[in-house]
Amino acid sequence: MTSEVLRIGGGAGFSGDRTDAAGPVVETLVARGGPAALIFETLAERTLALAQIARRQNPDGGYEPRLERFVGPILKPCVGHGIPIVGNFGAANPRGAARRLQALAREQGLHSLRVGIVAGDDLSDEGGRALLREHLPRADAAREIVSANVYQGAKAIADALRAGAQVVVTGRVADPSLAVGPAMAHYGWTEDEWETLGRATMAGHLLECGAQVTGGYFADPGLKDVPDLHAVGFPIAEIVADGSFVVTKAAHTGGLVDSRTVKEQLLYEVHDPAAYLTPDVVADISEAEVHEIGEDRVAVTGVRGHPRPATLKVNVCFDGGWLGEAEISYAGPNAEARARLAADVIHRRIGDALEMRFDLIGVLSVFADDGGRAFAARAPGEARDVRMRAAAAHADRARVERLLAEVTALYCCGPAGGGGVRTSLRPRLSTTSCLVPRERVPARFEILE
Repeated sequence: MTSEVLRIGGGAGFSGDRTDAAGPVVETLVARGGPAALIFETLAERTLALAQIARRQNPDGGYEPRLERFVGPILKPCVGHGIPIVGNFGAANPRGAARRLQALAREQGLHSLRVGIVAGDDLSDEGGRALLREHLPRADAAREIVSANVYQGAKAIADALRAGAQVVVTGRVADPSLAVGPAMAHYGWTEDEWETLGRATMAGHLLECGAQVTGGYFADPGLKDVPDLHAVGFPIAEIVADGSFVVTKAAHTGGLVDSRTVKEQLLYEVHDPAAYLTPDVVADISEAEVHEIGEDRVAVTGVRGHPRPATLKVNVCFDGGWLGEAEISYAGPNAEARARLAADVIHRRIGDALEMRFDLIGVLSVFADDGGRAFAARAPGEARDVRMRAAAAHADRARVERLLAEVTALYCCGPAGGGGVRTSLRPRLSTTSCLVPRERVPARFEILE
């Protein structure tokens, strides 16, 4: 086992992230030398379901739509300096993403690119559906499945890297596993080194949301000030052979890494600090400590690991009908009253044909509720800049389209002074989850050359 520190950089925290963020990370990895890897986390649950729909419409699609913009600027320097790239940007079509990456490499003058494809997460075929029917609640088992994907772990990623992959493309894997895989490959860890895997998993957890750990989502002016937030740098984890790690960020960038940013991200989306379940390990941060050891350098100690769960989580998406949204603005004297009257007009016009939600953006929206209780309880105020939003979801597209038409008609049908109507209609997905035995859904990899 090598003792040389492994640096893993985070290039993205979600599908809509900045596509120029990975550049400074790669520059830093190259400048500091030694073994390194770069990960891209671009796959949320809803993102994957929409990717499944996109692939149905185009069999060659279904992978991260901004793949070229994410990887294009850093592909050549990563290949040139032996920095493997690992990303879940394969979404619903890892093979399609792999082929596009190879074409991108040729366009950049790279004669070959070894791409590892991790598969086994997609349970949308008949075999997968049969398995799901055994484990879904009875009411859901009879519904038409749009997509079903199981959260796979790090081993197949590590195996692909050991086989010489320069880029590894996955579908649904647990977010921290994107970082655990390169560490397993580099240090030769086995699947049952629980303490080590627990530490590496939390390193991956700190990387997975990109700039959240370097000051982005943390920033709150006057309370939690962050320097040069416009140029916030993305994170780097320095992992040693026992899984212990230090969090830092790309050099010559804005943002910051301190005990506060790390603590916030450490607890992010963690239901039980003593039992953070992943496919690789059950991580335990109940006794973790965070230490600032230098400027933008934070060490996390005390992380433990316990044997991994016997089951894996599956996200299952179903057809959820149609979601329609329509907005119109009112400004000046009595604007809030006119916006409320507009909502009342729509409600009376449509009646009980739809369950509708109304928001007064600028007055009552974030803290409102779908049942309209907050809307009714709050007395009209004197807001002079209000945007009324009406929304509804239904299986019948025509009913939702009627809502959009009624809001548009407010231009001339009143109240006075309405303008700036915008409408949106899109398919809606509903999601549930279940657990399946991990031996029934093995991950696998192949190398595309």
